[in-house]
Amino acid sequence: MALYSIGDTHLSLGSDKPMDVFGGGWEGYVEKLSEGFAQVEPEDMVVLCGDISWGMSLEQAAPDFAFLDALPGKKLLLKGNHDYWWTTAAKMKRFFDERGFTTLDILHNNCHLYGETALCGTRGWFYEEEQDGHNEKVFNRELIRLEASLKAAGEREKLCFLHYPPRYQGYRCDEIIALLERYGVKACYYGHLHGGSHRLAVEGRQGSVEYHLVSADYLRFRPQRIWED
Repeated sequence: MALYSIGDTHLSLGSDKPMDVFGGGWEGYVEKLSEGFAQVEPEDMVVLCGDISWGMSLEQAAPDFAFLDALPGKKLLLKGNHDYWWTTAAKMKRFFDERGFTTLDILHNNCHLYGETALCGTRGWFYEEEQDGHNEKVFNRELIRLEASLKAAGEREKLCFLHYPPRYQGYRCDEIIALLERYGVKACYYGHLHGGSHRLAVEGRQGSVEYHLVSADYLRFRPQRIWED
């Protein structure tokens, strides 16, 4: 059994916003994702770090969920800033059940176990959000969600998955970093950064936590193996 992570699949099979229009590495990205998932076995776990589908509702995103569900492995989904289809965990799980999407689950105000390791996470926070005018309320909510996820893990070894990078060249979110360090998180995996922004990502150990960028285009659409039992 192996654990993988990838972010920012930006699927658009039920809407008209394919990422192929950006050219470069995004050309044929759906096929590249299929090829990248070929390394994954049915019993493996893949954590998807947000920006999963451009669908504006669960119904519109359903073809994207069907595509993911058909790929090998179990998938754990967390919210990104473009996941407008996201609703309550209960509604999403009910929708997955009704559609027969048996390999999809949600990481939201909770943690999931991979063996004895706790998989924790939430969307996170980024300086871009400060343009919205309601930043303090949303930021505090994200801190509460992250801490709830970390607390749910108890004393287990913890890995954290975020959509937004908690660190960035010239930027750091001190409050999120403090939570990661206080709860003894071993490593943090994040997405959101694309194209030229890849060079600004923080990678490797910073303080007591290791940081890794897992945006799909950064990984060439091949989920990153975190470890294997």
